[in-house]
Amino acid sequence: MTDQELAPALEGRRISTKQAAELLGVKSETVYAYVSRGQLSSRRSPGSRGSTFDAKEVEALARRNRREPAESSPGAGKLSVRTRITLIDKDRYYFRGVDATELAARHSYEEVAEWLWTGVLRPGATFTAPEASVAVARRAVDALPEHTGPTDRLRVAAIAAATADPLRFDLSEETVLGTARTLIPTLVAALPPKRHDHRDGSSLAHRLWGRLSGREADEASLRTLDTALALLVDHDLAASTLAVRVAASARAHAYAAVSAGLGVLEGPLHGAASGLAHRMLLDVLDRGTAAPVVADELRARRRVPGLGHRLYPGEDPRARVLFALLEDIPDAAPALAAARDIVDTTARHVPLHANVDLALAVLTATSGMHASAGETIFAVARTAGWIAHTLEEYEEAPLRMRPSGHYVGARPPQPLPEQ
Repeated sequence: MTDQELAPALEGRRISTKQAAELLGVKSETVYAYVSRGQLSSRRSPGSRGSTFDAKEVEALARRNRREPAESSPGAGKLSVRTRITLIDKDRYYFRGVDATELAARHSYEEVAEWLWTGVLRPGATFTAPEASVAVARRAVDALPEHTGPTDRLRVAAIAAATADPLRFDLSEETVLGTARTLIPTLVAALPPKRHDHRDGSSLAHRLWGRLSGREADEASLRTLDTALALLVDHDLAASTLAVRVAASARAHAYAAVSAGLGVLEGPLHGAASGLAHRMLLDVLDRGTAAPVVADELRARRRVPGLGHRLYPGEDPRARVLFALLEDIPDAAPALAAARDIVDTTARHVPLHANVDLALAVLTATSGMHASAGETIFAVARTAGWIAHTLEEYEEAPLRMRPSGHYVGARPPQPLPEQ
């Protein structure tokens, strides 16, 4: 009997623990484990000691289990999560099956975000932050110490914005999409401005520019920043995205899920990597050559920032697109030359390609931005991807992101510790 034929037969029917175990192909103990994880619901039968289960719910779980790849099983050592959002294949990546670099080249960040969330392009899409949300987020961010980093500011802004949203616990797709369209511009608006621009209808990239640089933005620079945001919107299950999905699996609201992602993003191996590349690039510009700078990195047994990517054996497609756009910015010529010098110098020892962090470093260094600007760009961009993964995870069984610990400590029973 096929799944389609079986479904009507199971409608409204309740089955025993034994029958559920047979349908799932597991032991009875495992059925109760599914209940404890929130993957199945059970009901005690009147006048009976046993539990009963909704047959349709059991069959749905059985279908999900049949679709799970083998490496996602406990003990396999590798976590695999089904997703319809991003595919990385060799040296290209795709958003919902469409080449991500082509999307970013032809559409704004807001339009790419809408595509990622809904699979529908909304030409001319703009995100607007409610005044009440911005006000509470700004007050919270302004109370932080002056030396506070950008990711901390964004995390505080997200938490503050959540307190101003009485609908935050509504996890329906429509409400979460509404949250996304207001949270992202709220995060940008909460950052301290470098220059004031009162054009509220401007693109998100234009508003973000005023938070990162005190210089007037030319068209080529704004286009590069907007494309960078669109390129960085998602990148499969990066560490921060996995944290977001864990939070969403526990049915945390969208603000909390984004906050979880921001907490992971701050590491030097993730969102902060472009800052390291920015400082290295300035060092090369100051010294006039990359040779001593690369030598210093290698002598300290550090990876040269901005080079190589574990998912791309060849060129990072995001870097390729951004470097082409940076060629159109006249002031970028010195930083571009320094970046090429870094790649060429390192290639004498290890043939590594430039990655998106080095391209971001060229943009931020050329635009008079702080070294942490790349981290801010990364965080704002990736918030849209985190929302997409949050929505996708809400469709799955709750609490499924609950691996079992492999205990390697002292075997019990151990004596009580002495005082």
